[in-house]
Amino acid sequence: MSAQKQVEKEKFNPPKWILKTMSRTHIFLNRITLGKMFNTLSGDEVCFVTMTGAKSGRTITIPLMYVPYNDGVLLVASRGGSPVNPVWYHNLVKNPDISVMHRGRQMTLRARLATADEKPDLWPICDSHYAPYADYRARTDREIPVFICEPG
Repeated sequence: MSAQKQVEKEKFNPPKWILKTMSRTHIFLNRITLGKMFNTLSGDEVCFVTMTGAKSGRTITIPLMYVPYNDGVLLVASRGGSPVNPVWYHNLVKNPDISVMHRGRQMTLRARLATADEKPDLWPICDSHYAPYADYRARTDREIPVFICEPG
């Protein structure tokens, strides 16, 4: 990996504690406004995904970019182009039954990893809903996973 690419990776990956604090604050503010506010991040739509922790078994809710797909959503495990998958990736692999809230609409979905054959058709959809995904793919050598989340 080039020195320039390493600098770019470090520049765009804030410490985990900052991301966790921002996520918790975002969820809290969305909940106290009864879902009427904080449905976007920098102008892009977010959804709130409730899942079961792979190790802890606890119920966890996190905000992720909202990418509608058929009767469900696509969830992109980009972690900003980091060289490793986000922690929630492991949660969905082990416990694929999730709940997704978007602007007051509650969806009960089952997540599965998109196959290599499916991903070329999914990336344009993902990019159209959140343009930085293309930059994230360019920033990492890791194959970024995409989950197709559909009704059960």
